[in-house]
Amino acid sequence: MTADAQIPLPPRVHAFADDALADHDAVGLAELVRDGAVAPHELTAAAVARAQQVERLAAVAYPSYANPLLPAERTGTFYGVPSFVKDNTDVAGMPTNQGTAAFRATPARAHSGYTRQFLSTGLTVLGKSAMPEFGFNASTEPPHSAPTRNPWHTGYSVGGSSGGAAALVAAGVVPIAHGNDGGGSIRIPAACAGLVGLKPTRGRHVVSGLARTLPVDIVSEGVLTRTVRDTAVYAEAAERYWRNPSLKPIGRVEGPAARRMRIALVLDNLAGPLTAGPTRAAVERIAHVLEFSGHSVEPVPLPFDAAIERAFLHYWGLLAAAISTTGRLLDRRFDARRVDDLTVGLRALFLRRALYAPLTLYRLRAAAATYERALGPYDALLLPTLGHTTPELGHLSPTVPFEELIDRLRAYVCFTPINNITGTPAITVPAGLTEGGLPIGVQFAATRGNERTLLELAYLIESEQPFPRLDR
Repeated sequence: MTADAQIPLPPRVHAFADDALADHDAVGLAELVRDGAVAPHELTAAAVARAQQVERLAAVAYPSYANPLLPAERTGTFYGVPSFVKDNTDVAGMPTNQGTAAFRATPARAHSGYTRQFLSTGLTVLGKSAMPEFGFNASTEPPHSAPTRNPWHTGYSVGGSSGGAAALVAAGVVPIAHGNDGGGSIRIPAACAGLVGLKPTRGRHVVSGLARTLPVDIVSEGVLTRTVRDTAVYAEAAERYWRNPSLKPIGRVEGPAARRMRIALVLDNLAGPLTAGPTRAAVERIAHVLEFSGHSVEPVPLPFDAAIERAFLHYWGLLAAAISTTGRLLDRRFDARRVDDLTVGLRALFLRRALYAPLTLYRLRAAAATYERALGPYDALLLPTLGHTTPELGHLSPTVPFEELIDRLRAYVCFTPINNITGTPAITVPAGLTEGGLPIGVQFAATRGNERTLLELAYLIESEQPFPRLDR
């Protein structure tokens, strides 16, 4: 019998305490370190104690508490602030297990390119955060280990694929954690956990690892945070390490914009209008906040039809087939017989229509121009982050029969993939709680390179509708 079966988990779990971390965000903690009010080792000790206090959330894939990775320089913006890196990104001395049971990785020999960018901001890495196998699922429920639980209600999903990162930040273990987003994998768990999650423009960060080999790069790197300013300051700090010269810099964003914006409102997904309920109500509430603040909000349809959804699903299957075939490049002990049923089903889905791969890639590559034409007249797009509120654990488990699981995922993850396909930025922000106390997220999206606008809008929502917190 498991520990969870013996001792029922309380609905809400958090680790906020009157310690060195208190309830500060990452910017606040870094300021305390610079002022000498707290030492980095005190923050590390407090974060480790908090992580151990909420171990039953199953948010940590690999703890490195006895040997944390310290920043090489003391000059980073977040010097001394503790964090975690997602389990699909190489950190020297730590294994990268990709959330799978198909192999057990040995410690990485070197940092990935993006890890070096992440570390340049001064963050201390305490280990790896949990994720579903290869990041394919929208819930962190690996069949070979305990599911990652939502600290707002431990019977519910915290999303995926950056689910461990979301649980750690929401529960107060750390104020900021690494995530990446290939179909919503930063924004989905951020929405589920009441956090801020920015998916940057394609090419905004250092591209490393498997993303460099993708025929269409849908992956963006970033962080999950409790405050808009942490996300904004991180974006600026990362640019100091490396900035893509083809994109206008984000720079320091410190609050809402003074200018009046024209916002497109989308409430219909590819399957039709979003049904009435807490998710729709949250988006409409944010639209009213925007209008009250002087911005123009205009309903518009999505500029895509069901063909783009089929193309993304086929591409998802292509990635599963590629990993299953080339897994030994990740680790020589890779055993394809041990991948979970979602990976198996995605691979089979692709192979049934493998001849259509060129058409799939064409459609995905052409989508960016369609998106830019449709959104060109607007400063940003307001839309739901998810098709409905976060489900109970088990609803999106990879053990659910494949066709049924895919139908559930299509209903749930029906808004986020567009910005991965088009390479454009999007940010999710908290927009209140359900009657049962679960967070709801809404997202803003923009055209290529316009993260600054998204951060300004996020600041506005945070100031007009303060984000819910577990410790309050």
